[in-house]
Amino acid sequence: MKKQFLFLFIALIAANTNQAQTRGTKIGYIDMEYILQNVPNYNDAQTQLEEKAQKWKQEIETKKTEINKLKDALKVEKALLTKGLIEERETEIKFLENEMLEYQQKRFGPNGDLILQKSVLTKPIQDQVFTAVQDIAEAKKYDFIFDKTSDLTMLFAAKRFDISDQVLRVITRAEKREQLTKKQLKAEEEKENKEEAIDENPTLANRQKALDARKEARDKIIADRKLLVEERKKSRRRKKKSNFKQ
Repeated sequence: MKKQFLFLFIALIAANTNQAQTRGTKIGYIDMEYILQNVPNYNDAQTQLEEKAQKWKQEIETKKTEINKLKDALKVEKALLTKGLIEERETEIKFLENEMLEYQQKRFGPNGDLILQKSVLTKPIQDQVFTAVQDIAEAKKYDFIFDKTSDLTMLFAAKRFDISDQVLRVITRAEKREQLTKKQLKAEEEKENKEEAIDENPTLANRQKALDARKEARDKIIADRKLLVEERKKSRRRKKKSNFKQ
């Protein structure tokens, strides 16, 4: 509730600033989860971490199975064992159970390996996002930029204020630039300028989306036609081969 009041308080400041100044308050937000999901290096590392987590879970399940077998065996043999042997078996089972719980905490607890490795994995990307947000905020004169996936509750956010794609472009540009020739670099800069112009103009953005949708539809038609031609060629080849055998 306090976080909601904080957001409302900031919104009121923004509204008052908008009335007091000739330039309206400029607010944007990012979706950190969306950004992380679209950074290739993060996805690769995340896949490796998930594979580790699955391996740890299997190890825990194996330990549980072994403990259950010992418990079942004790139930069956209990009537034949002395009190001393029963206590010895129960002590062994208790030791193995505690060992398993300690291992589970080590891997999946609040300070366990999974949480720590996720933090190590995420922090470099978060640092890049923070730097990109600062650069975009300064360059485009934003007054506030929020993360919609953080603890600060976002009551409403129009899509036109989402700058997640801009942040992604800033993060990937440096890596791309190192691999480009001068001619490619110039073309990339022109593309970036066009993208920034679209970001600043909702009308252009909507027009670009419509153009992209039409292009995607055309590409699909062309791909379907090529597929149909290939199928016809294969059919003719199969027919010729069949006739030849006859």
